[in-house]
Amino acid sequence: MKGTLYIIIPAYNEEANILNVINQWYPVIKAHSAHGTSRLVIIDDGSKDSTYHIMLEASKTRPLLLPITKENSGHGGTVLYGYKYALDNGADYVFQTDSDGQTLPSDFEKFWWQRDNYDMVIGWRKGRQDGISRVFVTKTLKFVIKCCFGVTLTDANTPFRLMRTSTLRKYIDFIPNGFNLSNILLSVIYAKKGCSIYYIPITFRPRQGGVNSINLPKICKIGRQAVKDFRRLNRELKN
Repeated sequence: MKGTLYIIIPAYNEEANILNVINQWYPVIKAHSAHGTSRLVIIDDGSKDSTYHIMLEASKTRPLLLPITKENSGHGGTVLYGYKYALDNGADYVFQTDSDGQTLPSDFEKFWWQRDNYDMVIGWRKGRQDGISRVFVTKTLKFVIKCCFGVTLTDANTPFRLMRTSTLRKYIDFIPNGFNLSNILLSVIYAKKGCSIYYIPITFRPRQGGVNSINLPKICKIGRQAVKDFRRLNRELKN
């Protein structure tokens, strides 16, 4: 495969973090520019603050940075939008992380070294530092996925994953447009279809600024709906 890399980062009301995130991740895309064809794609999900303005200003001196804005559709819908954008624009590899500063660019190279050995390389948030409630949610999710889909995933929802687009293109249409848990479902699909998945431990820090738009009550609400969706989607995957 060629080496065109698209880094996809969704952003919502991240004016406190977004410039730092750009400064941290731009050197990564510059180091893997593939003769100028790679892009750092940051997608503003209808923010109500100055997130998109900061992105636009930063792009004036960073030619590989591509700021996009769209109507709000939530994290999962925005991630899916980004993946499809990368596929439509010739990416060979897609990497996704978040805009809250919890992940470290220094972990990226370990993933890049494995890019042609696996269909998907996912970060394992071993010893995550963002609170016991989030650890509980991750363990519960693992149990729910096992019950609904019959597969075991080490860390299905980590926002630190590298994928070959040749595989992603085959399965992305299984995910409904705007689906709130796109990364989870994508991990499940890869496992159900027998794709090769490799987990690498990563550092996962507390949010570096701003306020998380997803709180525990919202997580519980999403979780209840997810169980219904997962059961329906599992039937579709079997067919």
